[in-house]
Amino acid sequence: MTEEPHPIGRKQALVTYAMLAAMAFELAGLLWSARWVQAVLVVALMLVIALPVIHRRGVIAIVPVEIQVCTVIFIFATLFLGEFRDFYGRFWWWDLVLHTCSGVLLGLLGFLLLYLLNETEAVDMALRPAFLAFFAFCFAVALGALWEIFEFAMDQIFGMTMQKPMLGDPSGLTDTMWDLIVDTIGALIASLGGLIYLLRARKEGRKDWLHRFVERYPRMFN
Repeated sequence: MTEEPHPIGRKQALVTYAMLAAMAFELAGLLWSARWVQAVLVVALMLVIALPVIHRRGVIAIVPVEIQVCTVIFIFATLFLGEFRDFYGRFWWWDLVLHTCSGVLLGLLGFLLLYLLNETEAVDMALRPAFLAFFAFCFAVALGALWEIFEFAMDQIFGMTMQKPMLGDPSGLTDTMWDLIVDTIGALIASLGGLIYLLRARKEGRKDWLHRFVERYPRMFN
């Protein structure tokens, strides 16, 4: 029997199309002003954002739509709004908000990954909720630190400005440190919030959000 698409799939498509429409408007302006390099980059970004909607087979098809939607929104906010629309320069808090959100999302992803290992029959281990939370926190902070290393490498090797001047510091060090701080805050919110919810669900004898997530997407975890 063919699986029915989850209702949120339509919401994913609407979100994606709205973003593509905004980018198409920007693309028209770039073509009108003969800014060919920027136009090519916007087209490439549009293809990346549209990929989860137009590609329904293979790996992307079994990735939960919640993760796809969050990824599309984050790419749009980071690269298109942040870089092309210069939200990083126009709004000093834009980068901090994105890093906080990424800390929360990565923390939840860390929860999910270790939970799957904890529940699968192929791996013989039983982890306490507190350790799940600790792993989620460390997972999110570690990936945030790796991203800062990536930004530093891009700036040093290719002369980019991914590390932005901040609070009078042109070196980018202040920007990097604040990014790490808000990444950590976001990871802490995700790990503590996930832990509290997990403990309450198990205490009350009901299924927690991780269990329900796995049940909704069995193909992803087989």
